[in-house]
Amino acid sequence: MNRPLRTTLGGALTAAMLATVAVAPAQAHPAGRPPAVLALPDGFQPEGIATAGRYAYFGSRATGAIQRVDLVTGRGTTIGAATGTPSLGLKVDPRGRLFVSGGTAGDARVLDTRTGEVLARYQFATAPTFVNDVVLTRDAAYFTDSNRPVLYRLPLGRRGALPPADAFTTITLTGAYEQVGTGVNLNGIATTPDGRALIVVQSTTGTLYRVDPATGASTVVDVPGHTFTNGDGLLLLGRTLYVVQNRLNQIAVVRLNHAGTAGALTETITDPNFDVPTTVAKALGRLYLPNARFTTPPTPTTPYTAVAVRTH
Repeated sequence: MNRPLRTTLGGALTAAMLATVAVAPAQAHPAGRPPAVLALPDGFQPEGIATAGRYAYFGSRATGAIQRVDLVTGRGTTIGAATGTPSLGLKVDPRGRLFVSGGTAGDARVLDTRTGEVLARYQFATAPTFVNDVVLTRDAAYFTDSNRPVLYRLPLGRRGALPPADAFTTITLTGAYEQVGTGVNLNGIATTPDGRALIVVQSTTGTLYRVDPATGASTVVDVPGHTFTNGDGLLLLGRTLYVVQNRLNQIAVVRLNHAGTAGALTETITDPNFDVPTTVAKALGRLYLPNARFTTPPTPTTPYTAVAVRTH
């Protein structure tokens, strides 16, 4: 029997402001009440989000820059310089480290959220590759690759120690999973409620899969009568799995069984402020999602936002 893959939960972070950007909240809000829409820098092209305490972290798929936003005030700060390659799926651990999926660069990097310093970088693959999303467990970080039927496992040592640059493992998916065409396949990733396996979504088919991280063996998560077209970011809270369906501008809410082998769609969350949201994280009792605006031609002056909705 596999040991539970316990996910990490980011604690409140106290971080000095670095190169504060004058980004005001996107809309007025009552004093003491966090804004429902947050402005991100023009031209930023957000994709990933991670939260810790009152802060959210966003990655730019255009430049790789990392933006930290105070969810209470709406003020934004640049903490990670542009890399020239994408910054996609993100997760923050309790030690204040931000794990970043590198997209077409085929890599991942780990940043200190207080200083923006790159603590480590891992080259998983070369083209064709698209390292898309990440989930943290007690002893590893797992990354999806949308161009390949694999996961990358980055082991974490004692007290979360980061491994050497070549100490990752490539896990080939077997069983029910099949790669389809050249589009975005594997995308969002989460753990099962019992912590013993992983759940991934395949964007091209809208299918959820349960994956044994020790062997790569996959089975379809049985959600009768429903597929998750345009499935993107995943978030597990207890036994509730939130599946972002980007171009449908909605979040599917699935109640899973303990093992994550089956579930039922309980509701769908929509919001008039959604504009192709991609990923989701929880903070301050709400869900936050960046609007990637894939259907809007990007320019240096194109506005971008993130949206808060209530948890269900």
